[in-house]
Amino acid sequence: MNEKYSLKGNRALVTGGTKGIGLAIAEEFLALGATVTIVARNAGDVEKQVSAWQAEGLPAFGLAADMSTSDGRKEAIKYAVEKMGGLDSLINNVGTNNRKATLDYSAEEYQALMSTNLTSIFEMCQLAHPYLKAGGKGSIVNIGSIAGLTAVPTGSIYGMTKAAIKQLTKNLSVEWAKDGIRVNCIAPGFIRTPLTANLLANESFVERAKNQIPMERVGDPFEIGCPAAFLCMPAGGYITGETIVVDGGFTVKGI
Repeated sequence: MNEKYSLKGNRALVTGGTKGIGLAIAEEFLALGATVTIVARNAGDVEKQVSAWQAEGLPAFGLAADMSTSDGRKEAIKYAVEKMGGLDSLINNVGTNNRKATLDYSAEEYQALMSTNLTSIFEMCQLAHPYLKAGGKGSIVNIGSIAGLTAVPTGSIYGMTKAAIKQLTKNLSVEWAKDGIRVNCIAPGFIRTPLTANLLANESFVERAKNQIPMERVGDPFEIGCPAAFLCMPAGGYITGETIVVDGGFTVKGI
């Protein structure tokens, strides 16, 4: 394998790594030679997935922790560094949505979305910084959304958090460049995951969406896993501060 396109020796932490996009990213990293630690809330899901990888001889670890809490975030970083001996890549994938009209949100629902989608990423970046700096080849990939780039019919708070992630990515890429840490963002469009399962089960919605997507299809999780891996390879070593949109052309289609 061309070393420029390899993740051999890379130590990666992937949040929300048992399902959907997070799982696809973790599997891509493992396939390319990385050592991977995943974090998710469900202990059974974590144990099942890590056991399957380890049975294949893959260097994988996993922890059950709630990334919406500061204690969970601190535990995740501590565990990953102890298990892997350091940290080279942080994939901030964890996130959730609560689709409803803006006037229908309660203060508790607002706080829950902000804690999970935005505060978690901000603190994970802070906590990971000294380890990414020490490794000399640090890379952060934040998973945003096209909901942070354009208006969506419901889920205004979700869109707010994803827009903020894009801006955080820009700020950190400049502030931490001197520390050898690159920071990028991926903004997926409509991807088939457990989070979008109910939405994409609506055939009329899918047809309307396809009419707005030049490629006329919904994306698969591996199509996010691949660019995430590239951003952490030597081949992607001069890319920082970018938000890469992976949406089949949805956000660039005009009238």
